[in-house]
Amino acid sequence: MKTIGMIGGMSWESSLEYYRIINEKIKGKLGKLHSAKSILYSVDFEEIEVLQHSGRWDELSALMVKAAQSLERAGAELIIICTNTMHRMADQVQDSTAIPLLHIADAAAEAIQKKNLQKVGLLGTRFTMEQDFYKGRLKEKHGLDVIIPPEEDRETVHRVIYEELCLGKTEEASRKEYIRIINNMVKEGAEGVVLGCTEIPLLIRQSDISVPVFDTTRIHAEYAVMESLRN
Repeated sequence: MKTIGMIGGMSWESSLEYYRIINEKIKGKLGKLHSAKSILYSVDFEEIEVLQHSGRWDELSALMVKAAQSLERAGAELIIICTNTMHRMADQVQDSTAIPLLHIADAAAEAIQKKNLQKVGLLGTRFTMEQDFYKGRLKEKHGLDVIIPPEEDRETVHRVIYEELCLGKTEEASRKEYIRIINNMVKEGAEGVVLGCTEIPLLIRQSDISVPVFDTTRIHAEYAVMESLRN
């Protein structure tokens, strides 16, 4: 079993889910008293959020590189960034270490392709939905068609993530808004929806939606387990 290095704390609510899923999956695969070999580098999300909304991505890259190098020195054999948005600097993180970074968009794409889907809707922070580091990877590396909500709905999705979900709040009114937004993307041809923020699965479940829902928290965590157990 390889040691999984996790860059977490963005937010700690979703990092908690990563830790739980990874250990449950390891126990399910290996049985007995097995649990995952893992190392967590947890950041202060308040500092991250300020830099994100100030557009100070170079400083954020430096923080992520420092975290990855710390995990490598501590003995991690592979790295996951436990959030979608901070994959904006995935290339810089990978270039800074000698161990593999498991990209969350690659894990999501694999899950989408297993269901033989071509066109998906993407929800996430405004950065994830609007910038090209995520949807561009789905399109260019994996050949998927990706649609995002209109601007007003993107603002709603973004606001709920930072003002509610990252604070551990799940509001029924927000759940209904998310369902409306997803259903509108389905009407536009989305065959499935990528929950491209690791907090969104705290709010939206498969039972809420008529098309396949891709929970990137679970998908990424399980992807890390499979890589950890690969010879």
